[in-house]
Amino acid sequence: KLVIAIAKTPYQVIEYPLLEVTIRYVGGGREVKYLALNECTVKSVSGTLVMDVEIRGNLFETFRGDGLCISTPSGSTAYNKALGGAILHPSLEAIQVAEMASINNRVFRTIGSPLVLPKHHTCMLKPVNNVDFQITIDHLSLLHKDVKSIQCRVADEKIRFARFRPFPFWKRVRESFIQ
Repeated sequence: KLVIAIAKTPYQVIEYPLLEVTIRYVGGGREVKYLALNECTVKSVSGTLVMDVEIRGNLFETFRGDGLCISTPSGSTAYNKALGGAILHPSLEAIQVAEMASINNRVFRTIGSPLVLPKHHTCMLKPVNNVDFQITIDHLSLLHKDVKSIQCRVADEKIRFARFRPFPFWKRVRESFIQ
């Protein structure tokens, strides 16, 4: 009875963008790809994370700090928000790069603000030193060695949800964080 009731209920298909993360390794051209609904975080296993951040193939900054969080609009209300990132509506095909405790002083500078990148922009993270990284893709957290680069972009694939009743995004945000 339940299956028949669900099948007869009108619904709307909602699509949200995903984050594509490609990790390339030193030597041999080996790479692995992941898709994330929420975010990818990158942290150094030992000491400060030092990464060159390239946007569209151009060096933007050398980041120094605890880590970086690259999120989708769906993930913008999670870890990204806790890091001071903006909340993005899930209809936007974009990713957001938020810093974790960046080092900003007379010697080292970062933008110190989250970046929102559109679908046609790619963010490439390149290690400055040879260290191991803790890379988390949504719930999957793995140690990665000999990392050459971490490429983040809006994926070509999207996730689809069946919505059986209206529940507008901004209403969910308000009820989650304000009320």
